[in-house]
Amino acid sequence: MARNSPKIKTRERLPSWFKTSLPNGEQQKIYNETKSAVKDNKLHTVCEEARCPNIHDCWSSGDATFMIAGQECTRGCRFCAVGSIKTPPPLDIDEPKNLADAVESMNLRHAVITVVNRDDLPDSGSDHYKKCIEEVNTRQPDVTLELLCSDLAGDLDDLAHLLDNSPLSVFAHNVECVPRLDPIVRDRRASFSQSIKILKEAKKLRPDIITKSSLMVGVGETNEELIDAMKLVRDAGVDLLTIGQYLAPSNKHLPVDRFPEPELYDIWAKKAIELGFLGVASGPFVRSSFKAGLLLRKLKDPNNDENMPGANVLISNDISFDQYQLRTSPTEVKP
Repeated sequence: MARNSPKIKTRERLPSWFKTSLPNGEQQKIYNETKSAVKDNKLHTVCEEARCPNIHDCWSSGDATFMIAGQECTRGCRFCAVGSIKTPPPLDIDEPKNLADAVESMNLRHAVITVVNRDDLPDSGSDHYKKCIEEVNTRQPDVTLELLCSDLAGDLDDLAHLLDNSPLSVFAHNVECVPRLDPIVRDRRASFSQSIKILKEAKKLRPDIITKSSLMVGVGETNEELIDAMKLVRDAGVDLLTIGQYLAPSNKHLPVDRFPEPELYDIWAKKAIELGFLGVASGPFVRSSFKAGLLLRKLKDPNNDENMPGANVLISNDISFDQYQLRTSPTEVKP
């Protein structure tokens, strides 16, 4: 009797609402220019490394999320497409300059800088992140800056150093999933509680900086657990929330558990505002960094009519920006 052939694990078929259009004409030109700016300055983007489905939409708009401190991460979360390595190469001392060159050449209004985990470094890379942020701000003071940070191994002193007199407008750190799923979804060195600790301390250290976090759906959570996680994130003083669909980067990654229909994202967006978030972007295509500047601009101007494809963007009516550091010039930097 013939031996049974091994079953080949196939990727889940995407539902009908998962459709994106490729850039053309002027959009294609901008996409190519963005790609060249990244390559010419020897930079990495989370758009490429994480295989983001929104890359064509963002890059054809001249937006990109830069990934600093290397191309590989010291952690191995089961949802993430970024490569993992125990000891990455040394930090590139020219990266702050190269990053500023790229931001300048792309004529950005809002720059998102994200990082890989650097558990191999004594300060988890915090000083390098600080130098990159400060160099961009020095060269391009009119660009609002958003950092999507690691948990810095939970070290609050490193966080304090990073945020000390920082020109950031937004400090973001993602809790990723509901607490119960930490052991399944995230690296053993990461946890919901540690992420909450970082977010809470960031708001305590710099109440003038907007804080932001993100939750994925489709990794095994229930609707009730998602709402409970949203409450915990809000209780940590987080201002902005994004909710989006998890997509498995490959057959070797965590499989998708479900594809909630778009109507559910609308319900979650309304719930987020009820919980006290200043703003929320919720939809299948939403990623923490996807059109991040748009969410910030809508916060500053509720009449802003820009849209985020495939997302419900809601802004709270109870907003006072006197406390926030939404800089447009270096003179607005607060001590």
